[in-house]
Amino acid sequence: MTDNKYAFFIGCLIPYRELAYEISARRIAKKLGIKLITMPDANCCGLPIDPVNHEMSIALAARNLCIAEDMGLNIITLCNGCFATLTKTNKQLKKDRELRQRVNKYLADISLEFKGSIEVKHFIEILAEDVGIEKLSELVTKPFNDLKVAEHYGCHFLRPHKYLETENPENPTVLTKLIELTGATVVDYLDESECCGGTVLGIDPNIPLSLARDKLKNIKEAGAEAIITICPNCHMIYDLNQPRIEKTFSETYGLPVLHYPQLLGLAMGITPEELALDELRVKADKVLSRLVEEIKVKH
Repeated sequence: MTDNKYAFFIGCLIPYRELAYEISARRIAKKLGIKLITMPDANCCGLPIDPVNHEMSIALAARNLCIAEDMGLNIITLCNGCFATLTKTNKQLKKDRELRQRVNKYLADISLEFKGSIEVKHFIEILAEDVGIEKLSELVTKPFNDLKVAEHYGCHFLRPHKYLETENPENPTVLTKLIELTGATVVDYLDESECCGGTVLGIDPNIPLSLARDKLKNIKEAGAEAIITICPNCHMIYDLNQPRIEKTFSETYGLPVLHYPQLLGLAMGITPEELALDELRVKADKVLSRLVEEIKVKH
């Protein structure tokens, strides 16, 4: 088991709209011996105001990085948007001396200074790289049997690749590997890498609802029984808004949308209650019915 400690950056959306993601991630972390240390007085990552005031967005992200630096811990995030913003800012400030000096002038007013001493990682990177696929596979006691799922990475885990360098944005594999170790099968579907549309929900809801409808139709036609996400915003579009999309277009999908820690937790034998599956708008009965009850014997 890993005994790594991380500064846990939870972001804005998860505590208010996608709490099941945090609950299930914390449960998985506890099982794996990963210590998530709450960041004191953390603020928004800065992403929402980036189009309005880019430099202020960088300053907000830098403040969070400074808090983690003072804690002496690398940051772990669940939200793709937070991950991309903090990672990009961290790398820009480390490489661009002029930008760093300018941002540090802002930070000096609140007695902080960016030093560039920590890194930012997404929760699934910790699972795949720090814990490892092999170790996670050994902890699966209730594998899924014949469960077909569609994966959805979300844009901000993969792009801009220049800064994130997580996966090939055209052919990512890490989530596929993490899903398959649970026994589930990942299906390919049309326009798999397309955006969920969540970022424009507050401007024109018709656009994301139409984009999500296309994705749901393609996923359904590919034979998937569920969708697995790693982004709270994407999850909100596909789960919370799925009934709304069904009503708008007079169609039925019935596709449960699980946060990846929920899928992994079920395969590890953690109860649905502990993983907050009751928080899902589209119930996960189809997923639960595919669990194999026999405990796998490890040699």
